[in-house]
Amino acid sequence: MFGAGGGTSSYREAEDADLLIMWGSNARDAHPIFFHHVLKGVRRGARLYAVDPRRTTSAQWADAWLGIEVGSDISLANAIAREIITAGLANSEFVRRATTGFEAYAAAVDPYTLERAERDTGVPADLIRRLAHDYARADRAQICWTLGITEHHNAADNVFALINLSLLTGHVGRYGSGLVPLRGQNNVQGGGDMGAIPNKLTGFQDIETNLAARSRFEAAYGVLLPPKQGWHMSQMFDAMEAGELTACYIIGENPVRSEADTGRARKILTGLEHLVVQDMFRTDTAEVADVVLPATATWCEGEGTVTSSERRVQRVRKALEPPPGTRDDIEIICEIAQRLGTDWGQPSAEDLWNELRTLSPMHAGMSYQRLEELGGLQWPCPNEQHPGELFLHARLWETDPAKRGAPAPFTPVEQDPPLDKLSAEFPLRLTTGRRLDSFNTGVQSGQYETPLRRPETINLSPEDASRLGLAEGEMARISSRRGSVDAPVHLDQTLRAGLAFMTLHFPEQVATNVLTLDAWDPKSGTAEFKATAIRVDKAPAATVGDDESQHAKVGA
Repeated sequence: MFGAGGGTSSYREAEDADLLIMWGSNARDAHPIFFHHVLKGVRRGARLYAVDPRRTTSAQWADAWLGIEVGSDISLANAIAREIITAGLANSEFVRRATTGFEAYAAAVDPYTLERAERDTGVPADLIRRLAHDYARADRAQICWTLGITEHHNAADNVFALINLSLLTGHVGRYGSGLVPLRGQNNVQGGGDMGAIPNKLTGFQDIETNLAARSRFEAAYGVLLPPKQGWHMSQMFDAMEAGELTACYIIGENPVRSEADTGRARKILTGLEHLVVQDMFRTDTAEVADVVLPATATWCEGEGTVTSSERRVQRVRKALEPPPGTRDDIEIICEIAQRLGTDWGQPSAEDLWNELRTLSPMHAGMSYQRLEELGGLQWPCPNEQHPGELFLHARLWETDPAKRGAPAPFTPVEQDPPLDKLSAEFPLRLTTGRRLDSFNTGVQSGQYETPLRRPETINLSPEDASRLGLAEGEMARISSRRGSVDAPVHLDQTLRAGLAFMTLHFPEQVATNVLTLDAWDPKSGTAEFKATAIRVDKAPAATVGDDESQHAKVGA
């Protein structure tokens, strides 16, 4: 945001906020550590709003729940903005001094009346007005979001819609006010920081436009870097399908299960000329690989660092010896380089980190010693005297234009509904999410038992289940335009009629991603996991009582 690839705020700021908006985020289940900070804020008097299609466990703590229609986030955000502007609640001085593009933005949101937003979102106009006024009037306010905002075909536009609200009200660049994207996976922030993004070098330095950074990397590595950005994952799969990419090296990822439309993903990966998988588990992706490189569990069997959603870099320390036959990721990669004719030696994790610090200015002050002594540091940390930044973009409040730097732009965006349209054949909207006890495709969390866990189900509202003649625990067949799976029914009071819910945690029981749409956002590359059109029927009699009835029945 505004040139920095991370959230603006620290976790502890939620404890001191006056208002918190959880937008497309069930942090109570998906980010429970962060939600503890939210609850501290609530107990201190902060108002909590939840914007989510489901009345989630997070929404149950909220002062108000805005039960939005899946994929109508931009209409809601634009209507909130219009109400703030027409009510005279915009932070006009901040907008004038620190932003650009306000006039075009105001014109773009003007058609989004409260009445239109109520039609688009299903949220009562009075509730939208209440949120708009409370957010604009709060002294300290944060918008927090997760995959409910980003797993859409217009993910980047959804994020822009929320950023616009913070600029309109001045809720950015100050303690307690900010934008808080909670990352979907462990160390996603760290991966991006390290340059695991096709258009960025380490430290979010643009590979095409930051010529000085590219020259610095070329001098350090003694090679010329491509002047063009690479492919993101969705583009890679398109290239594999077209035969332009014929070999793939996958490290710590399970796309056979995690990709939308897994039938297509499996077909593409099994059709490669060569597939290498490096992982600590024998995943479904490893099962179809030509070569499997067994890796250690870096969180407890190796040294390194990890970065959280608040930009905090912390040390990871070796606690256990790895099992025989496994090797550290660094060792594996350096050995491959050796066999390809380049000798990188045997660098330690600290050696590589110190190399990074010479190339990424925002990490320069983060020595291992300081990370140990201070319990971690938040970037940017440009030198070893710097304490790290608690929150970002304070510069936007400077009165001196030279100190304030480049203004933050408004980005007008328009409502764009889900691509997988509802129809008479597929009348229900399926959205996906997580449970407190499980993680992603279950490869890691499925290795242990917990009394919280229950089998995968198709969650339906009591109204829809009654209309379909389905009872609790009864087997149903769930079909989309891409395939079908069978799952037992669970009656879910948090769902309104027309909305269904499933997770991705138990693909050995129900291959949920057979159903999901792999259309992706052209700006971010994120697939639209959150908005699938489905039909639910009674399962065929042959599957009822079958020992395998919990497993996916995949069909065209």
